[in-house]
Amino acid sequence: MMKRILTGVLAVVGIALASSAMAEDKWFPSKWGPADEIGAANYLSPDKVLAASKLITTGKAYPLGITVNRLTPAFAPRRCDIYVVQPGQVGSAKGLGPTSTTYNDDILNCWIGIGSQLDGLGHIGIGDTYYNGNKWADIAPITGLAKLGTHNIPPIVTRGVVLDIAGHLGVEMLTEGQAINQAEIEGAADKQGVEIREGDVVLLHTGWMGILDSDPERFGKAEPGLGVAGAKYLVGKGVVAVGADTWGVEAVPFEKGEGIFGVHQQLLARNGTYILENMNTADLVADKAWEFLFVLGQPRYEGSVQAMINPVAIR
Repeated sequence: MMKRILTGVLAVVGIALASSAMAEDKWFPSKWGPADEIGAANYLSPDKVLAASKLITTGKAYPLGITVNRLTPAFAPRRCDIYVVQPGQVGSAKGLGPTSTTYNDDILNCWIGIGSQLDGLGHIGIGDTYYNGNKWADIAPITGLAKLGTHNIPPIVTRGVVLDIAGHLGVEMLTEGQAINQAEIEGAADKQGVEIREGDVVLLHTGWMGILDSDPERFGKAEPGLGVAGAKYLVGKGVVAVGADTWGVEAVPFEKGEGIFGVHQQLLARNGTYILENMNTADLVADKAWEFLFVLGQPRYEGSVQAMINPVAIR
């Protein structure tokens, strides 16, 4: 009798687990409809802009982007080179016309996904499927994304929150592979007295950016960052984007059993939540500027997968 009961209980548990797995795998169409291409940007609204503008008390503006050059650590094989040229002027100082106008132009031979960047919804897929069920073969010709390009993203102007995870844990810097999940997120938010709300941009301060100049090789090899459970928690809060002072936002080495770039898959592919990499959060943390007006208008290259950015936080 007990054996039959135990077998029945295990069967029910098995069904529940299978149902949970199926629910996890049923990640499209999006809750914003099968034609949606902007994901969590749907949370943005004029009301949220107006509410966030009231957070401005000092007028201080914080650039969140870092300076990029050919030595900036990046996910291989990415790199960036700039060339300054003087078209048609080499060997002549006369310049153009009677005013002898001379000029410099520049050419970028550059991966867009380098330095401070926005990961669009066409960046990461699960197998051949991307956000909202879009198929790789249908959306990604070499000439630019046919869908999910970053040029479609509206200006992200909303409330921003920075969480000092390093400070909450009592360290100057988290270590390689150290994952940030719900307990760390809630602990930092409670300590700072801030609430994560729908439509927010959430930035995680790990201290990792502090070694960018002193030890770029270590900086680019691994990183602390968001865990899969932490990503699910933030998605549940309805945030527009998640960023960090690291090159990939998520913990590397990856959490055991969570696969390769599982946080990217959770945020981008499954839920349409944007990723902001290499965010310079140190000055915000130093000033205890826990909430602020976040402003981002990305370059609008049609069909781009990512965008090199310099968002601004205004306190």
